[in-house]
Amino acid sequence: MPFPPDAVGWATLLSSCRVHSNLEVGKWAAESLLDLEPTNPAGYILLSSIYAAKGKWNTVAQLRRGMREKGLRKDPGCSWIKFKNKLYIFSADDFSSPFYDQIYAELEKLNEKMIQMGYVPDASSVLHDVEELEKIKMLGHHSERLAIAFGLIFIPRHCPIRVVKNLRVCRDCHNATKYISKITQREILVRDAVRFHLFKDGACSCGDFW
Repeated sequence: MPFPPDAVGWATLLSSCRVHSNLEVGKWAAESLLDLEPTNPAGYILLSSIYAAKGKWNTVAQLRRGMREKGLRKDPGCSWIKFKNKLYIFSADDFSSPFYDQIYAELEKLNEKMIQMGYVPDASSVLHDVEELEKIKMLGHHSERLAIAFGLIFIPRHCPIRVVKNLRVCRDCHNATKYISKITQREILVRDAVRFHLFKDGACSCGDFW
C-alpha cells in the first residue's frame, strides 16, 4: 500500500482472517486495530471469533474479560424490516412479535429444505462454549433470519425483501440467506454494519467477502 492502513483497513484484514481462520495474521491485525482505536470492540470480537473457531475458549474468556475491564461492550444484535410504513424489529430468539408462530414455522420449513440442498450449519459463528446442538439452535434464530422470515410471509413476491442489521452478519447466516434466496426465488437485500448484501438465486453480491 502507498500509505499506512487506517482502522478500516485493519478491520477488513482481521475480518478476512476470520473467514480463513488465520490466527497468526489475525492477532497482528487485531493488535494494530486496537493501537489505532483502543475503544473499538470490533478488534476483540473478531479476534474472539477466530479463537472460538479453533476451540480456544480460555483465550476467548480472556478477551471478554479484557473488554469488560476497559468498559467495552458489544451492542446486542438486532434487525429490522419495514412493512406498510411500520418498522418491525427483531432480536435473536425473539418471541415478542405477534407473528412469532408463523415466523418460526417458516424458518423450520426453510431449514428442512436447506439441509436437503446441502446446507451445513457453521457452529464456529457461535462464540459460546455450549454443546453443538445448542449452537445450531442459536444460529437458526438470529435476528436477521427472523426478519427475513417475516419478509417472506408478508412482503409481496414481486418486491425485494429489505433487512437492516446493526452488526456484521455472521458467516452462517450469510450462507443460510444464500440458500433461502435460491429456495424462495426472492431477492433479499441485507444492510449490515459493513456493507450491502444482495442475495439472489443462491449467491451474494459481496462475493462472500465482508
